[in-house]
Amino acid sequence: MSEYREKRRIIRNLMEYGVPEGRMAEAEDLLDIYRHDRVALDLLHEFYSFLPEGNEDWVREIRVVARKQGMFLLAAVTGSGGYFYLVSSEGIEFHGAVAEGLWDEELLAFFGLGGREQFLEHCCCLERLVVYEPVDSDRDICPACHTATGEVHELGCPVEVCPWCGGQLIHCSCRFDKLECDSLSTDEELDRFEEILDGQGRIPYAPEQRPSFADDGPGVITEE
Repeated sequence: MSEYREKRRIIRNLMEYGVPEGRMAEAEDLLDIYRHDRVALDLLHEFYSFLPEGNEDWVREIRVVARKQGMFLLAAVTGSGGYFYLVSSEGIEFHGAVAEGLWDEELLAFFGLGGREQFLEHCCCLERLVVYEPVDSDRDICPACHTATGEVHELGCPVEVCPWCGGQLIHCSCRFDKLECDSLSTDEELDRFEEILDGQGRIPYAPEQRPSFADDGPGVITEE
C-alpha cells in the first residue's frame, strides 16, 4: 500500500498551499475517507495541483454524476462551487465548473445524460447526487478496474474470471492455449485474444469476485 501512502503525502503537501485557513481539518478528513481509493485520490491530486480558479479552495465532498464501464463522471464540491472530473484507470480529465454545465456532447451521450439543458437540470442541485463511496467499501464496483456489477472488466483486470477454466484470466494458461502460443507480446495477439474471449462470452463483474488478499495486481485493495 506504499503507493497510496505516497499519493496521500503528495496531496497533503499540496493542500498546504491550496486549502483556506481554518478548513484544513475538514480537507484532511475527506482525504482520510478516501485513503485507499485510487479514483478519489486521483481527483484530489488533480484538484490541488491545478486549483481551477487559481485561488485557495478545498474539496468538501465528492459526488457521482454518472458512472459506466469503469469510468466515473464526478463532481468535486468545493467551498466556492464545484467542478467536473472524468476519472478512470486510464487517467483523469477536468471538464469545467458545475455552474457552466458539461459541453462535451460525446461524453453526455456515453453516459446517457441527454442534451446539455437536460444535464444542467440533472446537476442543478448537487445535493441530489449520490456521494461517491470508496471502492473498498462498495461491493458493486470492481476494486481493480472499477467496472460495476454486470459490466465487463477492462481487459487485463486481475479480477476477471476466465470463462474456460474459472480461474483468474491473467494467471491461467487458457489465453496461450487458445492462441497456441507461449506469450502475448503484440497488440495483434491481444486483439485476437479479445475477439476469441468475446466469442466465448466474458464473465461480467460480480461482488463475489472481489479478492480478499493483496497479490492480485495493481488496484486491488487491502488494509494497511
